[in-house]
Amino acid sequence: MKRWKVLTAGFVTLIFAMPLASAAEFPTKPVTLVLGFAPGGPSDVMARILTKRMEELLKQPVVIENRAGAGGGIAANAVARAAPDGYTILLATGSSLAINVSLYKNLGYDPEKDFEPISLVGTQTNLLYTHPGSVPAKTLAEFVSYVKANPGKLTFGSGGIGTPAHLAGELLKVEAGIEMTHAPFRGTGQALQSVIGGHVPVAFNPPSPAAAASGKRRPSRHRGHHVAAHAGAAQRADHRESGYPGFDAATWHAIVAPPGLPKDVAVTLHKAIHETLGDAATKKALTDLGVDIVNSSPDQLRAYIKSEIPKWEKVVKASGAKVE
Repeated sequence: MKRWKVLTAGFVTLIFAMPLASAAEFPTKPVTLVLGFAPGGPSDVMARILTKRMEELLKQPVVIENRAGAGGGIAANAVARAAPDGYTILLATGSSLAINVSLYKNLGYDPEKDFEPISLVGTQTNLLYTHPGSVPAKTLAEFVSYVKANPGKLTFGSGGIGTPAHLAGELLKVEAGIEMTHAPFRGTGQALQSVIGGHVPVAFNPPSPAAAASGKRRPSRHRGHHVAAHAGAAQRADHRESGYPGFDAATWHAIVAPPGLPKDVAVTLHKAIHETLGDAATKKALTDLGVDIVNSSPDQLRAYIKSEIPKWEKVVKASGAKVE
């Protein structure tokens, strides 16, 4: 009997030791980075920039999985329910971690409780792109004047209901007293392609390589919003100077994991992302995409999410945005 007790004790010790050894070896297989938007948009392009360097640091493939819909909510729900082992992480946006709280009655997850913060990646100012053959405006003032002269005739696209780009359009309507109809797309890439093709005259989007490559519109940059008319350069101006001091709807991106992530796995992931964002080639690629890199600590991201939820609640209320 005594011999049996000794063996049992040894067996129990072995079981409890195994997870610790597994976590210390992380990762031993590919990591999946889930996105809430379709291929071709800013989030997708950003993910491909990040994973290139992350793979080198983690010494494992980082596979991108696009799960578009519900302003990033479908992807967020999937990751919130994934195994907390570090092999499934989310490239989240302000939509999935802040805006959706005020837009959806049955969100299905709690941004503050159902994720382990890893790092805030950075922010992107939303641009207002216009098709030059449809909207003869080169500045924000010209754009507002044109829309006022044609009330209700313009449709503006975005990457989906409740995205920062959608709210940027709704806020501009409120601030400038103009009338436009929203056309949600399944991703920012689709919205921009529709402007390029002249199918939709206007779209609010973060900066995109597709915009620079098409040669069919040029963003005239303002802090918080941009007006585009021709292909090529961009002009920056403070949003207060544009006459709309309350207008600010930037997009932000962050890496989070399922709750209950082992501490050492979280440390490994944060170190990989921290070093990725500090890499010169990665920084240049993200900057060229219009990203202001933040590279935060997990605690800083946790505090940021907490502060963004009430901020966007006010924006959603002011914009009148609704999910049908």
